[in-house]
Amino acid sequence: MRHAFAVLTLGLTLAACDRADDDGGIRLRTDDAQVLALGERVYRQHCAACHGARLECQPNWRERDAAGRLPAPPHDAGGHTWHHPDAVLFDITKYGVARAARLKDYDSAMPAYEGVLSDAEIVAVLSWIKAQWPAPIRRQQEEVDRAARERR
Repeated sequence: MRHAFAVLTLGLTLAACDRADDDGGIRLRTDDAQVLALGERVYRQHCAACHGARLECQPNWRERDAAGRLPAPPHDAGGHTWHHPDAVLFDITKYGVARAARLKDYDSAMPAYEGVLSDAEIVAVLSWIKAQWPAPIRRQQEEVDRAARERR
């Protein structure tokens, strides 16, 4: 389990480092009321069934299920969402975990939302999630995001 999590984390980190020409300009907008309202609607419609109405996750989210997949993690301060830069979160949401992390054979229950949600809706839902975090967690994630942008 730890090995799989380490491989996934490494894949996501490498993907974050190679985004100079993609969507490196992705910026979450936690200060825009219209964006946050849209984000909440999108979350309720597309994300809450797996990640929980209060961002709390599925039970035993760190343990693989019978199919070998990890359950949906929490998006609250107790999870690891805030450990990733904005662009990585965007890619995971748009393209799915396997493609975002460049792990061809990684099996995930997380669907890709490309063709389902617009880029603006993805930014909105991620902005809404981020807006729910306590200020210290948001500051830490912003530092992670800043460091990733500087590496490009």
